[in-house]
Amino acid sequence: MTLLGGIACLLVVAGVMIARRLRTWKRGKSIRNIVLLVEHDVVPCLVTDLHGQVLHVNRAGQIGLSVQSGQTLRDIVGLQVADASGLIHRVQSAAIRHGIGTEKVVLPDRHLGLTAQQVGQTALLWRLDLSLLQGDDGTASGARYPALTIGRGGTVLWMNAAARALAGGRVRRVEDLITDPPLRSGHVHRIATGGDAQDFTVNIHPAGLGREEVVFVPKAGPDLSIPEDMGFETLPVPLLKVTPEGLISQANRSARDLLHAEGDADRCLADLMEGLGRSIPDWLADAAAGKGLGRSEFLRLTRPEQEVFVQVTLTRVVEDGHVLLVAVLNDATELKSLEAQFVQSQKMQAIGQLAGGVAHDFNNLLTAISGHCDLLLLRHDPGDPEYGDLVQIHQNANRAAALVGQLLAFSRKQTLRPQRLDLRDILSDLTHLLNRLVGEKIALDLRQNPKLPPIRADKRQLEQVIMNLVVNARDAMTKGGTILIETDQRDLDTPLSHGRARVPPGSYVVVRVQDSGIGIAADKLQKVFEPFYTTKRTGEGTGLGLSTVYGIVKQTGGFIFVDSTLGKGSVFTLMFPVCDDPVEETPAIPEPARTVPVRFGDGVVLLVEDEAPVRAFASRALAHRGFRVIEAGTAEDALELLKDADLKVDVFVTDVVMPGLDGPSWVRKARQMRPDVPVVFMSGYAEDVFKSQGARIEASAFLAKPFSLTELTAIVNQQLANHAASADATVLQ
Repeated sequence: MTLLGGIACLLVVAGVMIARRLRTWKRGKSIRNIVLLVEHDVVPCLVTDLHGQVLHVNRAGQIGLSVQSGQTLRDIVGLQVADASGLIHRVQSAAIRHGIGTEKVVLPDRHLGLTAQQVGQTALLWRLDLSLLQGDDGTASGARYPALTIGRGGTVLWMNAAARALAGGRVRRVEDLITDPPLRSGHVHRIATGGDAQDFTVNIHPAGLGREEVVFVPKAGPDLSIPEDMGFETLPVPLLKVTPEGLISQANRSARDLLHAEGDADRCLADLMEGLGRSIPDWLADAAAGKGLGRSEFLRLTRPEQEVFVQVTLTRVVEDGHVLLVAVLNDATELKSLEAQFVQSQKMQAIGQLAGGVAHDFNNLLTAISGHCDLLLLRHDPGDPEYGDLVQIHQNANRAAALVGQLLAFSRKQTLRPQRLDLRDILSDLTHLLNRLVGEKIALDLRQNPKLPPIRADKRQLEQVIMNLVVNARDAMTKGGTILIETDQRDLDTPLSHGRARVPPGSYVVVRVQDSGIGIAADKLQKVFEPFYTTKRTGEGTGLGLSTVYGIVKQTGGFIFVDSTLGKGSVFTLMFPVCDDPVEETPAIPEPARTVPVRFGDGVVLLVEDEAPVRAFASRALAHRGFRVIEAGTAEDALELLKDADLKVDVFVTDVVMPGLDGPSWVRKARQMRPDVPVVFMSGYAEDVFKSQGARIEASAFLAKPFSLTELTAIVNQQLANHAASADATVLQ
């Protein structure tokens, strides 16, 4: 019995295995039959398992979609629509529930009909019907569906005529058009049209840069016609279709206008623009492989007349079985211009800080050099052998001080003394000197507007601006010629844009310096005002001339532009705001009688200076003119000395920037004990430093380093005289 029971069990197991093999054979035979049935179908057909793995693809799928066995259905459908996973899930779920599922998606230039049929329990047959949109006459011209472009946040950037007709005019946000937000691709939305509400199926396609193209398809069937390219040619966004090798297969009107390219056949992208970092062929190859599609690249157009930058975003598409790249272009010239201005301002700020520090140290050294030279000159007559050497030292110290002034000029930190000026008088007085500067081979032509309004500027610095521009023009005219200087008045009712500068409306005095020299290349025009940049040969220029001009003009509140053509010359244009301040007529006030006349060099000076050489010179200079000098190396030492109530001090002479307490800070504390003592501030920095820290200190004067013995003693004596006059006026009152 046991043996019979075992045999029975074996027969049962064998029967189960045979039944399973029979079912597998039948299922495999069924799939093979399906494969044979659809092999020559004109529509791409695929057999997949329930996970979407492709088991077989017919000839139409291999040729039209380049599908191979082993791929996934999501990869194939994803080349045609954005939301491939959602579309496949909906169709597959319907096929499993009802045996068949289908859905149609409207793409920009065609329909995608996706159908799934269940093949046994573990496989699905998929049909991908890609057909051009058909018009009423059966042609592929299609229907003009309502379409719009939306940006981030649902802002409507563009609407075609059909969309405007549907909405009854322009709308600002997509929520103003649909009655059941939010907008979802593949869903039916009710559109609030000018008349009754209508239902439309919404198709959304990414357009790069955070923008999306939205197409509304009438639910009952398209009544309107749409061009085959879905408005590619007329879209207000510059678009290119580029092969992975870089050839432009199609460019819409906006792109041709931006690129200044009339024809696009056989044009290479690398011929129209150049990469700013990586090479264009590598970038396109990666994009064709699906890498880095979400990242934009900035490129510079190869346009000789001006510098234009574009931001390019690539999207990978498949057309007729071939991979193409759709490039969305955006004019980024203004963005790059702002970036360049920011970088330039950061650079100028760093150089300005460096120049200010260097100028401070140099001015202290030059004060000591020129000051002690002044002391030596007092002890030597012009007939002494050493007198000429001392004069040379003094003159070269002054030349070094002028160079420091140039450093401060392009960093816009030099000390300016603006006043009301008549530019005609300035240029007329300069004519003789300018003629000597240009030499005999070059003529100087001065043409002035006889009714030129006044401007407000520093006379010495303005003369330096004109001389620097004339010298540059002279150096550019190696074969001789004429330098033309013109003055005029210009009234602007609207802002004037020139390159990266923007001149606000108003009245301006214009100065033009024009030469007929070699000119400046277009790619160098933006750099000529940068410090230490020069187009001259090594040893012929420092690169400070035009940067100094730029700093002075900007600090004066004016504008400077340059226009140049190679081989024809350059024109530098200066624009200064007209000075509308009324002329102040100061009535003559009789000088009050002084009860106690102030003699030159009469008084006690408290000298506070942290630089020992400068302090030594200033002390000897003041003592030489009869002052009694009390020295202090720091502000703290000065305050300690002033605690002595018996110490008489007539004037403070102090440096502005010192370790510990600065000049204005310690003077304020000293004024609490001695409120009537006048003060002379001296500094190697620009006067702006003093103005920001000591402008509210009364009875104060500023002396810029380097200064001479005469300048120091004169300003100290002037402060004493002003103090005495003020005291006399108080007594008379």
